[in-house]
Amino acid sequence: MIHFIDLINEYLWTLVILVLVGCAIYFTIRSRGVQFCNLRDMIRITLGRDSKEKKKIGSFQAFAVSLASRVGTGNLAGVASAIFVGGPGAIFWMWIMALLGSATAFVEATLAQLYKRKGEDSYYGGPAYYMTHGLHRKWMGILFAVLITLTFGIANQVVQSNTLISALSNASGWNGIYIGIALAVMTMVIIFGGIQRIAKFTSLCVPFMAIGFIIISLYVILTNIGELPRVFKLIFDGAFGIKQVTGGLFGATIMQGVRRGLFSNEAGEGSAPNAAAIADTSHPIKQGMIQAFGVFIDTLVICTCTAMIILISGVYESGADGIILTTNALEHEIGPTGKYFITAAIFLFAYSTIIANYFYGETNIRFINSSKKYIVVFRVATGAVVLLAAWLTLQEAWSMVDVMMGLMTMCNLAAIFPLSKHVWVLLDDYLKQRKAGKEPTFHRSQMPDIQSDIDCWE
Repeated sequence: MIHFIDLINEYLWTLVILVLVGCAIYFTIRSRGVQFCNLRDMIRITLGRDSKEKKKIGSFQAFAVSLASRVGTGNLAGVASAIFVGGPGAIFWMWIMALLGSATAFVEATLAQLYKRKGEDSYYGGPAYYMTHGLHRKWMGILFAVLITLTFGIANQVVQSNTLISALSNASGWNGIYIGIALAVMTMVIIFGGIQRIAKFTSLCVPFMAIGFIIISLYVILTNIGELPRVFKLIFDGAFGIKQVTGGLFGATIMQGVRRGLFSNEAGEGSAPNAAAIADTSHPIKQGMIQAFGVFIDTLVICTCTAMIILISGVYESGADGIILTTNALEHEIGPTGKYFITAAIFLFAYSTIIANYFYGETNIRFINSSKKYIVVFRVATGAVVLLAAWLTLQEAWSMVDVMMGLMTMCNLAAIFPLSKHVWVLLDDYLKQRKAGKEPTFHRSQMPDIQSDIDCWE
């Protein structure tokens, strides 16, 4: 079965890469390099409070929910797997996907804000909503809602939980089944509290875990500063070297870099827009910029930190894969403490991602059917899936994620490409107001041709 799924992935991802890269290049050119020219604005908006009401979810909290999903096992285990399969050169292609893909993240997040809907205690939205209200294709919205629920509610949860259980079991020697039970219970406690509790949890957890990992990574890099020329040579030789081209590894290197890069930063996948939609902000472009900035933090900072640790240590050819490779690398650099630090990091990374993934699933189940009984069933099912991961292997989990992620990405890109024309109108409006020295605001009357499709922005 796994061999059959891998065969599907090979053909599916050839198409996904072509479309994903093509859209990323187009969005970068059409937006005049928005992700590069507005970096200062991205940081300002991310750190500032934009919501006018205390009970509403602000830009930073929405950013934290999306970053909780982005910053997970993909940053620790995913980077290690990319190096294991595709070699050091895969890291270069992860960087390229982040630089270009951030423009795609900008487009999809802006659309999510434009077409968001009002809920009882927060806003909600995402690809299923802009497919329905922007493209007027309800069937497409339902298809995406099903795909993202299967991807994030099941397949992705298995990867996160499996990696976390493996790390904790390896560090403590405890039985993985008992760890899975405890993890499932902890997950249920958070998700039964709704989006407000999820947003508060991630806004506290995400900065702490990210900063802690960056600090320990900087320590490893600075204490091995003389190794950096060798490490970068490994990466660039692996990306363009004659050995890779003649040995048939070139395609595998690109494939792994793009796959694991997308799994980590989610640009174009259609997941982060679900978090972007919940923010109470004054202009849709603001969440677009925040989510583009999130791609930079995820891949260019955190994924690079993991890659540096692994390549500096020299253990990447040891035969270890996934979180075990990352653990071995850090243990090689800082001693036995490394194993416990990675265990703590993977707990925060994976657990926060499990919570954020659940939110994506709930948002799309509500789109299909808003009955509370279906939400309760999904919450219980999430706990069961988290526990089920204790019996699966990492290879099985990755195979399921890849095929679902590929289908979901294709569906989302098919929607945001034709809808991107509205993003360029919004971007011009935003930049015009900023140039005039104003804090940009938006009202739906500014886009009369689609005013009836927009529920908020009054």
